[in-house]
Amino acid sequence: MTISLRRADFLDPRLSVFLQAHLDELRPTAPAESRHALDLDALRHSSVRLWVAWDGESIAATGALVVLEPGHEELKSMRTAPAARGRGVGRLMLEHLLEDAAARSVQRISLETGSVDFFAPARRLYESAGFVACPPFGRYNEDPNSVYLSLALPVPSGPA
Repeated sequence: MTISLRRADFLDPRLSVFLQAHLDELRPTAPAESRHALDLDALRHSSVRLWVAWDGESIAATGALVVLEPGHEELKSMRTAPAARGRGVGRLMLEHLLEDAAARSVQRISLETGSVDFFAPARRLYESAGFVACPPFGRYNEDPNSVYLSLALPVPSGPA
């Protein structure tokens, strides 16, 4: 498996198909008011950094960071293609996003994910990376269909 990570090309029709499959896959997991995935137009916003993991000519995963406030970003649009699941692609994407945020001096990454069994692998991934439960953040409210997690990133040390 040779995965390459690149910033999203919103003109590539494969990206819109992949992201629509993400929304379709989430539809049965919660009522509409409890689904918070971003659509293609929202991902185009200047506050969003969307990355794509490519396995040859196929999209293996996506992941995005959205600025909530200076130093605090939200992890969004994490999805691994069904054919790529269980191969470490999601972990690779998560590590890349955390490195990208740390390189830009982001201090905290938060995320919302689902509470049902469908999201258990994602929750395990995030928890294994050090994310811990937190209260709702940003525009979120308490919701039995949601789990909120956050990770404090290491503060870069300056010269001694």
